[in-house]
Amino acid sequence: MHENTINEILKAQNDKEELGKIVENNSGLVWSIVKRFKGRGYETEDLYQIGTIGLIKAIKNFNPEYNVKLSTYAVTYIIGEIKKFIRDDGIIKVSRSIKELCMKIKDVENKAIKEGKNITIEELSKELNVDKEEVILAIDSMKQVDSIYEENSDNNKLAIIDKIASEKDETDTMVNKIFIKESLKKMNSRDRQIIMLRYFNGKTQAQVAKMLNISQVQVSRIEKKILNKMKIELIS
Repeated sequence: MHENTINEILKAQNDKEELGKIVENNSGLVWSIVKRFKGRGYETEDLYQIGTIGLIKAIKNFNPEYNVKLSTYAVTYIIGEIKKFIRDDGIIKVSRSIKELCMKIKDVENKAIKEGKNITIEELSKELNVDKEEVILAIDSMKQVDSIYEENSDNNKLAIIDKIASEKDETDTMVNKIFIKESLKKMNSRDRQIIMLRYFNGKTQAQVAKMLNISQVQVSRIEKKILNKMKIELIS
């Protein structure tokens, strides 16, 4: 993945030709993120186009003072744009495809309630002459979507926004992966090998020491030094 210079990025903010070049240079980044959304029922080419919009927004909003590479900075924008598209598109699809079925289900359920009956999925399917799967999908779509700020009486009045705020977002994971990949490139062969063996191949310090013909104490010392350096780079 080609890393553009600060001058190139700043120029691209007002130059369409330069913008096109940077987008092309970072197409691999967009595709790598698009792959994470496979199996959602969308064409990868469409998701790529949406992801590219996120990349362009990142370029337009990039500031040298952030002290971060464009590829890292753009991840949040690309993922955010794709997730927004899937979320909004999903709402449209549901409302158009099963709204009528939802109304029919409600009518049948209300009639059953008045008669003091509990109607099953199978009975709804038979009554409305539709597959059980369609009935289940329609019922699921009718469930109320909780507001992210709505308090939950069963959870000490903790709003959903409070619960998700403490959870690690997948965007952070993606950024960290890019950072680790870039860090590995900068390491000498021995340091890179130790990190790869320890954290990617699951080897113990003793196993790594034996493989590299050094002591476990040395492995521990080197590993600690590398991790401390990476932490400093990450927060600086």
